[in-house]
Amino acid sequence: MKVLVINAGSSSLKYQLMDPETREVLAKGLCERIGIDGRLTHKIPAKDAKYEFEIPMPTHAEAIQSVLDALLDSEHGVIKSASEIDAVGHRVVHGGEKFASSVLITDEVMAAIEECIPLAPLHNPANITGIKACQKVMPGVPMVGVFDTAFHQTMPAKSYIYALPYEYYEKDKVRRYGFHGTSHRYVSARAAAMLGKPIEELKIITCHLGNGSSVAAVDCGKSVDTSMGFTPLAGLPMGTRSGDLDAGILEYLMNKYGYDMKEMMNILNKKSGVLGISGVSSDFRDIENAAKEGNKQAALALEAFQYNVKKLIGAYAAAMGGVDAIVFTAGVGENDANTRMAAASGLEFMGVKMDAEANKARGKETVISAPDSKVKVLLIPTDEELMIAMDTAAIVKG
Repeated sequence: MKVLVINAGSSSLKYQLMDPETREVLAKGLCERIGIDGRLTHKIPAKDAKYEFEIPMPTHAEAIQSVLDALLDSEHGVIKSASEIDAVGHRVVHGGEKFASSVLITDEVMAAIEECIPLAPLHNPANITGIKACQKVMPGVPMVGVFDTAFHQTMPAKSYIYALPYEYYEKDKVRRYGFHGTSHRYVSARAAAMLGKPIEELKIITCHLGNGSSVAAVDCGKSVDTSMGFTPLAGLPMGTRSGDLDAGILEYLMNKYGYDMKEMMNILNKKSGVLGISGVSSDFRDIENAAKEGNKQAALALEAFQYNVKKLIGAYAAAMGGVDAIVFTAGVGENDANTRMAAASGLEFMGVKMDAEANKARGKETVISAPDSKVKVLLIPTDEELMIAMDTAAIVKG
């Protein structure tokens, strides 16, 4: 079975064509500058081949068509007919309380995704555009929606409720939703497989650390708490996002500098996080290099990030009444040994003991805790696209 995985942004579109049973990625790529001019980068992993094209993409429909053309091309294609694509899996950022699992996309599902636009105004419209573009270019091909928020719908009310007047939850659905759910679900399942135990018997803390970062408490295979909130702005300090802060700061800064809410949110989303503290970059590699050169703000940015990861690990171990495994994943989690060591050190009191040599690993599934560590610490590269493809295949097969 061949599944095309689509992750549509406002002016970009990532894709992978894969066989979810063999896990083989036949082709993958990126459409950029949609609505401006258009650029397609197309890769064939089996050949270690990369192709780049300048293609007019006024809308996402032309982007999808260019992807199909690339997949079918006589020189760099991987299929002979579009009919070989059995289904399309779409990443959808926000499903609100309506979706606790992936679903076949129908008119009713599309309407529900549109109803969630106020909850994710930057993301859901782009996801909807991608779905509609695929429906236009590939009529009759089954489409499946896989939601970033779905995995966290198992959180109990005590975890997701905010201490606001309850009417804002009842009427406006203001609550913690959490994101990166597809990644947290994938790596927690892989952790159970690596440990050789049923996930229903494990308490796992998953740390998705990258430009966007979140931590989740996964108890018996279900998310019971997570750091991102009503929006992906909450929780850890991230590349450019502030993470948790005192809401009174907004009023103070807006009054002092005359900011309106739009400018304030721009500061919190795009000028804060480790970029804001360091004044250097939103890229952790740049910040680490600056810190090595003696930049104190860069060093502080890294320390603040690592400290907050450690705090969440401790909090979620307390919330679950223990922990069997801690997982590091995503760009920083998979590749930054210093961050992993800093976040997991000092937790010996709860049974965590790191192995400095094992922790030097990058981007591969491995155990990075000491052999005698009661709590296993794992490095697991995430694969959200595979998770989307597997969900899509399962739903289409019924």
